[in-house]
Amino acid sequence: MIASVFFNSWIGAFLMAIASARLFMVYKDRFTLRWMVFFLVLSVILGFAINTLGFIGLIPIVAVAQITICNYAYKNIRWIKLSLIVNEAFYIFYFYLVFDLVSTVVQVITVAVRCVSYVRLVKSSNSDMEGA
Repeated sequence: MIASVFFNSWIGAFLMAIASARLFMVYKDRFTLRWMVFFLVLSVILGFAINTLGFIGLIPIVAVAQITICNYAYKNIRWIKLSLIVNEAFYIFYFYLVFDLVSTVVQVITVAVRCVSYVRLVKSSNSDMEGA
């Protein structure tokens, strides 16, 4: 969020603040359908209202909408991990376009680690099924 402020990306800073509140609700296991709709509508409407980056500013809006829906819909760890990888791919593209190269590199590393973790999870799940 701080990096987005530094790069004058108010849309990114705003949506990351909303995402923090949403993640707190998920963590406290209080993220109901009603809260999902609230955060989704808030993110999209206010995201469009403060978007100063044109097309580039739409990327965080799509990313926040995607992860908001996934936070509510997915309870299976495989789908959760996959949704995080997809979400971070949006942010890699976004950070690159706003010239936040440090965040781009950090997100690339994070996606690589998540991909390895995802592959291990899938292999582990498949080997558990073969032994059953």
